[in-house]
Amino acid sequence: MRIVIADDEVLLRQGVARLLTDEGFEVVATAGTRDELMQAVERHRPDLAIVDLGLPDFDGVAVIRRIREWSPMPILVLSARVQERAKIDALDAGADDYVTKPFGIGELLARVRAALRHAVRIGSGKNILALEDAIVDLEARKATRGGKEIHLTPIEFRIISCLAKHLGMVVTHRQLLGEVWGPTHTADTHYLRIYLKQLRDKLEVDPVRPRHFVTETGVGYRLVADDKAQ
Repeated sequence: MRIVIADDEVLLRQGVARLLTDEGFEVVATAGTRDELMQAVERHRPDLAIVDLGLPDFDGVAVIRRIREWSPMPILVLSARVQERAKIDALDAGADDYVTKPFGIGELLARVRAALRHAVRIGSGKNILALEDAIVDLEARKATRGGKEIHLTPIEFRIISCLAKHLGMVVTHRQLLGEVWGPTHTADTHYLRIYLKQLRDKLEVDPVRPRHFVTETGVGYRLVADDKAQ
């Protein structure tokens, strides 16, 4: 898997490049500016771009929008900006995930692997999710838990389908509301609280400590499925 890294901190991008190379990834280019990033992306057509929001010559969110005009490749934001608004803006612009500095090596590698798995799933056509003892078949619109059928409403299936399209990635409140209820409901976050509680009650082993329908506080939700999902 080919990766491009863009960050204005030379030591950081060199360190991340070594880390990813040691894990078997191919870092085809590193960049310290917007122009270097765009040239690297256009030349190498990587499988993943890791992008800092604080590039010196261009705002990172605008860079993400520029890439999204022609490329569906996963974009992982690596940034010191911890404000919820910064995360939401980056994700709404087209980023697939967001890691804040300072970060743990294990977390960064897990997010990279999740982003690459997401890219593979987009074209795979596979739509059966394994959530511990629950199985959700999005094509057949059936759900079971412990072998017994679970009734999910049409809206609940739409929520799962939207989250599954970005499996392992953060989906913002605005994006989820827009896809499920339409553009006139993008501020109705109380809808999500109600339906996510219902989904956790139906599909999580421990709804109070959910493993699969994960809240990203102030930003949105992330669906995490087991590796045996098809």
